[in-house]
Amino acid sequence: RKLIEENQFVVSLLHKSSTSCLNLSLTVWMVSTTLSLSSFSSFFFSVDVLLKAVGDTPIMKTKKWAVDRGRTVQSLGQFISRFLKLEATEQLFIYVNQSFAPSPDQDVGILFDCFGSDGKLVLHYCKSQAWG
Repeated sequence: RKLIEENQFVVSLLHKSSTSCLNLSLTVWMVSTTLSLSSFSSFFFSVDVLLKAVGDTPIMKTKKWAVDRGRTVQSLGQFISRFLKLEATEQLFIYVNQSFAPSPDQDVGILFDCFGSDGKLVLHYCKSQAWG
């Protein structure tokens, strides 16, 4: 009799657990459908990027940015140039961890996966070539 009661308790727990999972899945689905696709993707698919100036390049007051994983290095460079109000003739170089310049078509998310540490990707930017 005791074994039957224990089994019923376990079945009851499993039933409650599966109901909770169902409720959680339903809640996530409802939240995901109420958010716009862009805000949903930026919330779940962004990486923290720490931007550091090198040399005589102007320093950005905001150093840490949440960047979409699919954003390219080229579009990030264009954003930095516009933010710093650089002239169209001025070049901007971006380096990963003070070591190499990534390809302009490289996704920031892939760089984060390979070279990110402590939950962020450190990128250095400058107006003249500094490394590699």
